Amino acid sequence: MVKALPDNYFHHSVFEHGFNHLTLSVADLDRSLSFYCDLLGFQGEVRWNSGAYLSYRDCWLCLSLVKVPVVEGKSLGEARLNQDYTHYAFSYDLETIQSVRQKEAFKTVTVWQENTSEGDSLYLNDPDGHKLELHAGSLSTRLVSLKEKPYEGLVWLS
Repeated sequence: MVKALPDNYFHHSVFEHGFNHLTLSVADLDRSLSFYCDLLGFQGEVRWNSGAYLSYRDCWLCLSLVKVPVVEGKSLGEARLNQDYTHYAFSYDLETIQSVRQKEAFKTVTVWQENTSEGDSLYLNDPDGHKLELHAGSLSTRLVSLKEKPYEGLVWLS
């Protein structure tokens, strides 16, 4: 289905239980799509009102548009990229994610978001405040789910 990641990718990859995807918060989605696709050679998979999924070889990249507050048609400032959705996701199977939740040390961890998308995910901060995601799923499974329940304004790019 996905040109850069075959459906059986996670059955043969060294990344089977390693790096899953990177989500970057961006201030201008069109500018970022141009940079990653036109300059760096990423393949656009889908885009929607507030983001896009791209792929390059074994890499899944999510661009997440940072919303700048607007009141009465006026911007309240620059997009604050340091208070954003940028995070690092690692591939975990569902059983391991559940096991992490049961560990005593998990009681001291800050969960920075609840999962609302396809695949099981656990969003937590590391001791230095880095945003991490433990994710059971792939770009292929995410794209399949978007056929059933598309994001607002979703457009298929490939």
